[in-house]
Amino acid sequence: MAPHSTVSSDAPGAPWLRQQFHLWARSDGERLVFVARSAFAAFLALWIAFRLGLDSPGTAMTTTFILALPSSGMVLEKAFYRLLGTAVGCAAALLLIALFPQQAPVLLAGLALWVGLCTAGAAMHRNQQSYSFVLAGYTACMIAVPALEHPAGVFASAVTRATEVGLGVIVAAVVHDVLFPRPHSRNVRRTVQARYESFLAFCRQVLEQRLPPQQAELTHLRFAADIAALESGRVAAFFETGHARGHSRQLHAFNGAFMTALTTFHTLHRLLHRADPASPVPALVAPLHAVLADALATGRLEDLPAALAAPVAEARAALAALAAARAVAIDVETAIELAERFAVQLAAFATVYHGLAQARRQQVSEPRAYAPRTPPAIVAASGVRAALALATAATLWYWLAWGQLATALVMTTVFCALASSSPRPTAMVKQVMTGFLIAAPLTFATEFLLVIRASGFAMLMLAALPLFALALWLMTDPKRAGIGIGMAMFSSQFIAPVNQMHYDPMAVANGMLGQMIGVLLALVIFTVLLPEHTMGNRGHVRAALWREALDTCRARLRGDGGALRHRFDNRVRDLLSQLNAAAGPTPPPETRAVVREGLTLLELGHAVIELRALNAAPLAPAVRDSLAAALRRLAAYLRAPVNGARAAAVAALLDAGRAIRAALPAAPPEQAARLRVALADLHAIYTSLLDQGDRRAP
Repeated sequence: MAPHSTVSSDAPGAPWLRQQFHLWARSDGERLVFVARSAFAAFLALWIAFRLGLDSPGTAMTTTFILALPSSGMVLEKAFYRLLGTAVGCAAALLLIALFPQQAPVLLAGLALWVGLCTAGAAMHRNQQSYSFVLAGYTACMIAVPALEHPAGVFASAVTRATEVGLGVIVAAVVHDVLFPRPHSRNVRRTVQARYESFLAFCRQVLEQRLPPQQAELTHLRFAADIAALESGRVAAFFETGHARGHSRQLHAFNGAFMTALTTFHTLHRLLHRADPASPVPALVAPLHAVLADALATGRLEDLPAALAAPVAEARAALAALAAARAVAIDVETAIELAERFAVQLAAFATVYHGLAQARRQQVSEPRAYAPRTPPAIVAASGVRAALALATAATLWYWLAWGQLATALVMTTVFCALASSSPRPTAMVKQVMTGFLIAAPLTFATEFLLVIRASGFAMLMLAALPLFALALWLMTDPKRAGIGIGMAMFSSQFIAPVNQMHYDPMAVANGMLGQMIGVLLALVIFTVLLPEHTMGNRGHVRAALWREALDTCRARLRGDGGALRHRFDNRVRDLLSQLNAAAGPTPPPETRAVVREGLTLLELGHAVIELRALNAAPLAPAVRDSLAAALRRLAAYLRAPVNGARAAAVAALLDAGRAIRAALPAAPPEQAARLRVALADLHAIYTSLLDQGDRRAP
C-alpha cells in the first residue's frame, strides 16, 4: 500500500488574496473598526445616561463623538484635558453667577473677558492642553447663559453638566482602550523609525549633491513639522502604559538630538553651498563628505567620529601644504570643525534611536522638552477676537430677545475658541458648517421618520446608526474630518432623546437654525476681524524669528549655553512648523523666502550662543573685548535690521577675527582650540550676513 502523502500548498491566487486582505485591513478595515468602536461607545454612554436618569443623556453621547480619535492614547489624553477644562469652566460659571446674579450685561461682559483669556491660552499652547482652555471657556458659557433667567439653578446645571461629560469621558476612554484598541505607542515607534531613516537619506542626498537647495529648504520645513508631530505623539502615548511611557525621556532626547544634528548639518551645507566652486575648498573637504556619506549609507554611525579622524588630518595637512589664502583656510577649518561636530552629534542621535528601536532603557541626563511658541500678537488677537465674538452674539441675543440666539452665542464661542489654534481657521469652520448643512435635513428626517417610531433602545440604535456611522466614516478621512465632526456634533444633539420625549418640529428647526447661525457668525468674525492675525501668518512668523535671534544675544546664559541653545532651536523649529501648517503642501515663494530667512537666523543664533559661551571662558582681554563688541553690534542689527547696522556688525566681526588671529600663536593648546571654534563661529555669522557680494573673511 502506497504511503499516504499530503502536499501543503496554497490555492491559486491565495497569496494575492492575503495581500489584498492585509491592505484592506490596514486601510478601510481600520476605518470600519473605528466606526464600530466609536458608535458602540456613543450608544453605551446614552444607555447608561438613561439608566442613571440624567437630564440630558445626549451630552454624554456627544462627548464620546468629540473624543473619537484614531488611537487609545489620543483618546485618553483628550479625555483628561476635557475633564479638566469642564471642571474649571463649571467653577468659573458659578463664580460669575455668584458675583452678578441678576445683571445680564455685566455678566456677559465678564463671560467675554473669561472666554478671551481662555482662547488666548488655547492659542498659546496649541496642543491638547489648548483643548482644556477651550473647554474652560465655552463650558462657562453653556452653564452661565441659560442661568441668566434662573440663577438659583446654576449649581444644579454645573453638577449635571460635569456628570454628563464625565460619563461620556469614562465610557469613551474605556471602550477605546479595551475594544480593539489601537495603541498610539506603535505610531510613535513608526514615526521615530521614519524620522531616522528620512534624516539619514536627506543628509546623504545633500552630501552627494543630489538634492537642489530649494528642495532642501522644503525638507527642513517638513522636518520642523515632524518635530512638533512627534512631541504631540509622545504626549499622547504617555497616557498609555507600555513602551512609550517608559521611554518618554528618551523621546525627548531623540527630538533634541535630531534638532541639534539638523542645525549643524544645515550650517555645514550652507557653508559649502556659499563656497566658490573654483576654489580648493570643495576638493579639500570632499574626503570628509565621502566618509560621512558612506557612514550614512551603511548605518555605522556610532564609530563615525573615529572614522573621520584620518580624513581630517589629511585635509589639514593638504591645506598647510597648499599655503592657501586666508579666506580659503578659514572656509576649510570651519568645514572641518562643523564636520567633526556633526559626526559626534550624529553618533549620539543614532545611539538614542537604537535604544528606542530595541526598547532598551538608556540614561538620559537633563531631558529638555519641546514646547510650542506662538507669536504674542497672534495670542492677543485670538483672545480679543473670541471676546468680541461673544460680545457681538450676546448683544444680538439680549436686544433681539430671540431665545435660540442663546444657542448661537454658545456655538460662536465654541468655534471661535476651537479655530484659534488652527493655521487655517476659516477652512476649519467652513468644513464644520458644511457638516451642519449636510446633517440638518438628514437629522430632521431621522428624528421624525425613524426615531419617533422606535419602540425601545434597540430600535432607537437602528434608527440613528446610519447617520452616526456616516459621520464617523467621514471623520476617518483627513480631508473631510471637519465635515464628519460637524455632522456628529450636530446630529447627536437633536437625535439623542431625553427621558421625557416631546417631538416638536418647530422647536427642532429653531434649534438647528440657532446652531447654524452661531457657526456662520464665527466664520464671519474670522473673515473680517483681524484676518491676518492667525496661526502661521508669514509676517508674524518672520518678526518672531528675528525676536528669537535677538534673544540669543541678550538672554541669560547658564553654563555652556545648552539650555538657551535648546530653547532657541525649539522655538525656531516651532515657528517654521506653524509656517508649514499654514502654507500647505506647496508653499508660495513668499513663504519659502521666510523659510530661508529663518534657517539663516537659526544658523546665526547657534553661532552667537557658542560665542557667548566661549567668551565666558578665560580669554585674552583683547579677544574678550572684541567679541563683546561684535555681539553688541550684532544685537543692534537684529533689533533693527537695516544696512547701516549690518555694516557695523560686519566691521565688528572683522575686528574680532583679527584679534583672535593675533592671540592664537601665543595661546596655550586648550585656549587655542577655543579660539579656533570662535573663528569658525565668527565665519558662520559673517557669511550669514553676507550671502551675496565680495567677502573678506574675518
